[in-house]
Amino acid sequence: MIILALNCGSSSVKYQLYDWANKLVIAKGLVERIGIGDSFIVHEVPGKDTVREEYECHDHSAAIGLVIKTLSRGHTAVIDSMEQISAVGHRVVHGGEVFARSVLIDEEVIKTIEDVAHLAPLHNPPNLAGIKAAQKVMPNVPHVAIFDTAFHQTMPDYAYTYPVPYEWYEQYSVRRYGFHGTSHLYVSKRAAALLGKPAKECNIITMHIGNGVSHTAIKNGVSVDTSMGMTPLEGAVMGTRCGDVDPAVPLFMMQKLNIDAKAMDNLLNKKSGVLGITGRFTDRRDVISCEDSDYKNRCRLSLEVEAYRLRKYIGSYYAVLGRVDAIVFTAGVGENAGVIRQMAIENLEPMGIIVDKEKNLKTFSKHGETEISTPESRVKVYVIPTNEELVFVEDVVAILTNTYKDHTEYPYSFLK
Repeated sequence: MIILALNCGSSSVKYQLYDWANKLVIAKGLVERIGIGDSFIVHEVPGKDTVREEYECHDHSAAIGLVIKTLSRGHTAVIDSMEQISAVGHRVVHGGEVFARSVLIDEEVIKTIEDVAHLAPLHNPPNLAGIKAAQKVMPNVPHVAIFDTAFHQTMPDYAYTYPVPYEWYEQYSVRRYGFHGTSHLYVSKRAAALLGKPAKECNIITMHIGNGVSHTAIKNGVSVDTSMGMTPLEGAVMGTRCGDVDPAVPLFMMQKLNIDAKAMDNLLNKKSGVLGITGRFTDRRDVISCEDSDYKNRCRLSLEVEAYRLRKYIGSYYAVLGRVDAIVFTAGVGENAGVIRQMAIENLEPMGIIVDKEKNLKTFSKHGETEISTPESRVKVYVIPTNEELVFVEDVVAILTNTYKDHTEYPYSFLK
């Protein structure tokens, strides 16, 4: 069984072709600058040179066509024909309150994704465009939707309810939803395996730190709180997103700058966070290594603000869980920025969190799953490279074989 996993962004398509029988990635890649101009594809096959080719993609349909062509024809081909693909798994960012699990896509599912698109206007439309384009090219195979928000549908009402007029929730679905669900699912299940315990017996804090950042409190194997909210703007400091701020600040600055809600939304999502503080950088490697006298102090401040917020989330989620078995760092920054990890977990020894500083600073994603806590630490601290695409594949296979219930019960193969 060969599964194609697709992750469609506003101007990109990320893909991975997976051989389920042999448990290996056949190929993966990325189409960028869709609809912008100068689009191109980067195609990787394990053991071979990476291929980069320019190809104009005016829309997602053209990009999906390019992916299919790259996988099945010419010098980049890794399969004989598209008939070898058994199913396609699609990432969908927002499922609202409707989807608490991955589902087989039909017209009703597409309509529901469209109905909740107002909750993720930057994400759901391109996700839908990718689904429709792939269905057009591959109409005779099953297509499955995997939702970022599904993992967090186990949150209790007191964790997802905002203290605003309740009618906002009833009429407009205003509540906490959470994101990065497949990443939090994967690394928490892997942490449970490393702990040698069933996931349902583990309390874990997962720290997904990339350009987007979210943290999740996982109690007895399920999400009970998460830092992102109704949108991916709430929570920790991110590359260009502000995270938690006084809600009055945007209103105050809209008056001072004489700008509308759309302009403020752009500032909070694309001009804030690490970029907002440093005035120049979003890549944490640049922030850490900055020696430019004009930016050095602001880079230092950015790191301290980010780490301070991370530490606050660890403390608050420790209080939520009562007992913590493990803390997991994942995603690009979480897996590779030992400096930020160290700053985030400093002075937490009274909570039973003790990290081997030398090992931490030498640990990167290329090292695979790594424990960076000391033997004396009551709480294990892990760096675990995430694998969201594998969750896509597993959910697709489970649905095709009619063995899937939901993420709380399904025995994922990566638990072994």
